[in-house]
Amino acid sequence: MTAPALTPFEGQDIRSLVDAQAERRGDHPFLAWEPFQGEPSVTAYAAFAQAVRRFAAGLQARGVQPGDRVLVHLDNCPEFLVAWLGCAYAGAVAVTTNAKSSKDEIAYFAQHSGAVGGVTQPRFAGLVRSAAPQLGWLAVTATDNGAPPEADSSAFEPFAAIDGDPADLPARPHDPRAPFGIQYTSGTTARPKAVLWTHANALWGARVSAMHEDLRATDVHLVYLPLFHTNAQVYSVLASLWAGATVVLQPRFSASRFWPASLKHGCTWTSMVPFCLKALMEQPKPAAHSYRYWGNGACELPTDAHFGVKTIGWWGMTETITHGVVGAAGHANAPMSMGRPSPAYGIVILDDDDRPVAPGQTGNLYVRGVRGLSLFLEYAGDPAATAAAFRPDGLFVTGDRVRLGDDGFLYFADRSKDMLKVGGENVAASEIERVVAGVPGVREVAVVAKRHPMLDEAPVAFVIPLDLADTALPDRVHAACKDALAEFKRPHEVRLVESLPRATLEKVAKAELRALLAAER
Repeated sequence: MTAPALTPFEGQDIRSLVDAQAERRGDHPFLAWEPFQGEPSVTAYAAFAQAVRRFAAGLQARGVQPGDRVLVHLDNCPEFLVAWLGCAYAGAVAVTTNAKSSKDEIAYFAQHSGAVGGVTQPRFAGLVRSAAPQLGWLAVTATDNGAPPEADSSAFEPFAAIDGDPADLPARPHDPRAPFGIQYTSGTTARPKAVLWTHANALWGARVSAMHEDLRATDVHLVYLPLFHTNAQVYSVLASLWAGATVVLQPRFSASRFWPASLKHGCTWTSMVPFCLKALMEQPKPAAHSYRYWGNGACELPTDAHFGVKTIGWWGMTETITHGVVGAAGHANAPMSMGRPSPAYGIVILDDDDRPVAPGQTGNLYVRGVRGLSLFLEYAGDPAATAAAFRPDGLFVTGDRVRLGDDGFLYFADRSKDMLKVGGENVAASEIERVVAGVPGVREVAVVAKRHPMLDEAPVAFVIPLDLADTALPDRVHAACKDALAEFKRPHEVRLVESLPRATLEKVAKAELRALLAAER
């Protein structure tokens, strides 16, 4: 019998990192909060760690046990970070959900995860309570990301009430294999899957991301991408925590506020997505700035010269924790490539006959790693989906296709055909199809992406109606999607058609639908 290999984090969990940095960095700023309304604030490492401990103690005082799940449904704000890391500090599991989610989606997240309580903000309090009445408690922040609340939340428990004495926290072994957090991620199934990370996953993401990004204690990382996503959680916040750097947090991306915040704090790092980059091209840029690097989906972008910055390309998934493919900081990278395989992962590219591709060829991307360390532990509550995510040889199936360049760099080719990328968000066509198929009058539906100038892609629903004369059907479809789906998942168009193109075994030939949309464009 082969003994299991040790992780790099034996005897540690997230408490180890929070406590060590509080001791080491003390008065150094960890979190600079830049709200669009309300007063900005700066919190040092020691003060932030104490806030996390007090939240953890407050959870423990209300009976939250290690392993219990807590719903965290917030837009970007300091309370998000306190709740997210405070849950982990207490041994609980934060279920961080997309703040754009619909009532139906929130109900699913809460029920599927078995959350015992929740944290949200005034704008979402009524929605979360109606979606998840079974939650034992629901704490609500005082403001909506700094702005005065528009909705009355006096009937809910205030966030500040989750405040205990850290001295009351019970002793607990530092177990890197204990559950840390859950994110629901879109895949090729009708419902999002619950990606479960361990504490070792979180520490791995922190350490490896900081290494990939060449993060230093003097760096200042601007964060405006949503904190409920891996990009902000790991590439930005945990990486900065590991390096002892500073996080500048904004409620969301704002093209007009990007440069003022960057210059005010001397930001040196930020993570981009194409949507943000396009918006910044329309804004005046300063004569000088402090940025060392930007991260994005490709290296050495044509816009780098315009902005006077070096872009490091990368590729990763919620399931891979951090970047499986990444450009090299401080070295030249092939323009528009994803970078090269990270030294921390095994990257394998195989053709459809399972043979390694030659330079210049495109193939399927697989990742070799260690579950619960460099790869997620499981899809919580779904052993069948977990098993299907791995090949018999242990390789994780990404669903993406990449080209191996003659230069050894990797180039993104295509994603799983039933996945859309809408404004930086992954959307499964099947999620939309599930809702549309349930609308009275719909015989069959197929959802594909069309190109969009700002969002990259936008969903289009092709619907075969029971009655072609039912001209009100598109309105009913839009209404159903509004009730059941987050805004970014809703179809931009609903087209009534007599038939759908078919491939073998009567499967819908979605490639033909995409070609139709492309020809129209």
